[in-house]
Amino acid sequence: MQTGFDNNKYLQKQTEQIKKRIERFGDKLYLEFGGKMFDDFHAARVLPGFAADGKIRLLCEFKDICEILFCINATDIEKNKIRADLGLTYDLELLRLIDSMRELDLKIDNVVITQYNGQTAVDKFRNKLERRGIHTYLHYPIKGYPTNVDLVVSDDGYGKNEFVPTTRPLVVVTAPGPCSGKMATCLSQLYHENKRGVKAGYAKFETFPIWNIPLKHPVNLAYEAATADLNDVNMIDPYHLESYGELTVNYNRDIEVFPVVKTILNKILGEDVYKSPTDMGVNMAGYAIADNDKVCKAANEEIIRRYYRIKADYVQGLVDNDTVDKISIIMQQAGLMPEDRSVVKAALDKRKQSGKQAIAIQLQDGTMVTGRDTDLMVASASCVLNALKKLANMPDELLLISPEVLTPIIALKESLNGKKDLVLDIDEILIALSICAATDENAAKALSQIDKLKNLEAHSTTILPTNDEQILKKIGLNLTVEPCFATNFLYNGN
Repeated sequence: MQTGFDNNKYLQKQTEQIKKRIERFGDKLYLEFGGKMFDDFHAARVLPGFAADGKIRLLCEFKDICEILFCINATDIEKNKIRADLGLTYDLELLRLIDSMRELDLKIDNVVITQYNGQTAVDKFRNKLERRGIHTYLHYPIKGYPTNVDLVVSDDGYGKNEFVPTTRPLVVVTAPGPCSGKMATCLSQLYHENKRGVKAGYAKFETFPIWNIPLKHPVNLAYEAATADLNDVNMIDPYHLESYGELTVNYNRDIEVFPVVKTILNKILGEDVYKSPTDMGVNMAGYAIADNDKVCKAANEEIIRRYYRIKADYVQGLVDNDTVDKISIIMQQAGLMPEDRSVVKAALDKRKQSGKQAIAIQLQDGTMVTGRDTDLMVASASCVLNALKKLANMPDELLLISPEVLTPIIALKESLNGKKDLVLDIDEILIALSICAATDENAAKALSQIDKLKNLEAHSTTILPTNDEQILKKIGLNLTVEPCFATNFLYNGN
């Protein structure tokens, strides 16, 4: 992937701005952290050069003065809401994030459970956290929130929420996913801090939309595409325009709620600290775009990827028709067509030629590598093997995996499933390749190329089983699929 974004410049400017916000408020800053902390692959794709773990690197710069406060919505726990990109429920993702941050020596002692209403599943999760040394605090639904400001900013509103004792000047409030109550947690804490005589402030750390690039810039359109199911819409910030005469971009939810947030902050702090939602944000990403053409190209590719993702989600019943309509409009606004994704044609051509389901991978030099379903393995496995051979300059007909290794794997799989003629999935093929690599030079050479598949484009002519899709994502491929199923069976137990 060609670099179009200066990550070092971004981290430097972002660090400087956070320090200024801490100084501005005196004793403490509650910094709402939006987006993904460790694996912001969306940002890395649309801003080539952006480090997917850049946010956590930045936090490590504040390690001595910072603590992390997680919040999670009780309803998400109760409904087992899943983070689609990782296939983890929000509660498990929270545990994963806590472990990962503690490994970096970041201070994490507390979790806020928002919108608590006595849910049994939440009580069990809370017990699990408490018994592992994580303190939990409950925040409750507030009638008429957030517009009933007099109730919200009172002992019967924020005052009913349990106060989280914090000890450091920078408190980063984050969550395992969107709509977890990050802003409400920050404002509730401000209310309690103010009652205790502590001078505390609030700001937002967001990457998208980028406020100082055009409204319909491909990067901002890619953000709309990524949040199409949330009904987020990028807009010109009218409050910033009125106050400063400057066109800036924000998104609808922050703009719609700003008058209320401004009033709440004024009621808590006794002054208007921000004139616009753009003022609240700490986002220096726009200043670090080094090559706009490369960034636009990358963002347009992401929009098409999101288009295919939503079309596939629709046939699986995961999104509604309005979401499909929205991504179609975004494609039109960006002037894009599905066939602009070159790897799609290669996959469809392979399916037409072979009569089998197929996958195509586009290598860094533009070369297309394809694979199809065979009697032995699924298309994703054959395509990855073909790509590894191509990268290692090996002939296509070379066998990388010994039949002596494959035969017992197939026999075991058939025995466990009680079926004959089962084909091997991609994870099984990769395990077999790694076994052969211990004694076979060619297998070892091919396997050593696997890191070169990261950030390459791939397309499948069918929706893949969840396990195969997750493996391809772990390899680092930017995968899209045709919105259709491989068979008419409603259940696939393999």
